Amino acid sequence: MRKPRAAVGSRSRCRKQASSQEGREKRALSSSQAKLSAPDGLARQQEEVRLQAPVSPYHLFGDTAEVTVFRKSLLSWYDREKRDLPWRRRVEGEVDLDRRAYAVWVSEVMLQQTQVATVIDYYNRWMQKWPTLQDLASASLEEVNQLWAGLGYYSRGRRLQEGARKVVEELGGHMPRTAETLQWLLPGVGRYTARAIASIAFGQATGVVDGNVVRVLCRVRAIGADPSSTLVSQQLWSLAQQLVEPARPGDFNQAAMELGATVCTPQRPLCSQCPVQSLCRARQRVEREQLSASRSPPGSRDVEECAPNTGQCQLCAPPTEPWDQTLGVANFPRKVSRRPPREECSATCVLEQPRALGGARILLVQRPNSGLLAGLWEFPSVTAEPSGQHQRKALLRELQSWVGPVPATRLRHLGQVVHTFSHIKLTYQVYGLALEEQTPVAIVPPGARWLTREEFHTAAVSTAMKKVFRVYEGQQPGTCKGSKRSQVSTLSGWKKPSAGQQVLDSFFRPHIPADAPSLNSATQ
Repeated sequence: MRKPRAAVGSRSRCRKQASSQEGREKRALSSSQAKLSAPDGLARQQEEVRLQAPVSPYHLFGDTAEVTVFRKSLLSWYDREKRDLPWRRRVEGEVDLDRRAYAVWVSEVMLQQTQVATVIDYYNRWMQKWPTLQDLASASLEEVNQLWAGLGYYSRGRRLQEGARKVVEELGGHMPRTAETLQWLLPGVGRYTARAIASIAFGQATGVVDGNVVRVLCRVRAIGADPSSTLVSQQLWSLAQQLVEPARPGDFNQAAMELGATVCTPQRPLCSQCPVQSLCRARQRVEREQLSASRSPPGSRDVEECAPNTGQCQLCAPPTEPWDQTLGVANFPRKVSRRPPREECSATCVLEQPRALGGARILLVQRPNSGLLAGLWEFPSVTAEPSGQHQRKALLRELQSWVGPVPATRLRHLGQVVHTFSHIKLTYQVYGLALEEQTPVAIVPPGARWLTREEFHTAAVSTAMKKVFRVYEGQQPGTCKGSKRSQVSTLSGWKKPSAGQQVLDSFFRPHIPADAPSLNSATQ
């Protein structure tokens, strides 16, 4: 008789824990909603706009049989073809829901704007160092920045840790269990990330829209309007919610993203391998265009295409953008014009004590705790005009503010590095200065430190600073001379692949969620 009573007691404790978790979430959610009522009103206005705009059934899934076929075909393909990725293995083998959600969360944040091939090593090292929310919450920001160094978009790591601390300190160590509470309660978690976690970790039947899903849906339903517009974005979210498989929402969402990353790619999509090609309106359009090319002018509308009763369909491409026969299905989605990054110039100096007692040291200073590359370490730098006037004087003043008088005549210009961030094209004019005297390492104020070259390579420094240091090393006696040509990179360290690499690269395409940092995962 004791075992049944114990079982009842266990169930009672589970109910109490669930009730306590729900109570914490409700209180936190209520507080957040009171502070953020304006976005809710904006969302209602957007929904009203969407409902009022003319949308043809041609762009929708009006037949439930079509939805069933889409789900079954996509999931069958995914079960056969899905890539073996570390976050998928970890989630599949984890029974603890909080650990499961944490594993998904880390992968989703890392995959924003970053290639899968790059993320794998970072993810494995991160989860080895901080396997639980509690481990991450107790880490220092310096440790987080150090492990994140080179991955790009550094605010992601900081917000991930802020979120872990909030879960541990304010939510009793338990992750919010729904997409709504995840989005409201966790810093840096937007609509996409919240729904990805909720569906993959908790099985909530909620659809997701990232860059890969946008491409798949725009082609499957021939949506040619600007996918970044409010109207089209809301329609894509509506389609994703309609299609998600309630019995396997996490797998379905990952399958849709996998399809966009490996088959329905931006260029040269592999339509013959697509599991839903029979439902693809873009493919049907290609076939009709090919059939009618000799009978009618290219780009003319077919009677089977979208034909709203009144006005221009809000989901069709504008008349100013005719069909391009050479693109095929890649006519969808419409390419969004992006504003070019603004150009800035900075002068930076590698200051070294090559003969310091105890070994050579280089000086690093810490950036402010907010803004670009917040909290990371860099070589002393000053904002400079592209013309280069007064660069040397300004840079010497900056160096003296950290270490006192320096031999100005030894300051040498070594070359430049051009580094493109999401919204800034920053040209670093690289200088070097060696303090040749054999002295103890100079004492520097807070916010600065002397590091060995080995320590530099493992410190929390950006990819740009590592490129600056390579220019410096290339100009030192006994080393290979570095090229003086500009070195261009993105924040994540990605370089344009050669023609022979492009096919392989389609399998490692970066995942771009709708809520990616200021420019805008799972598994692509």
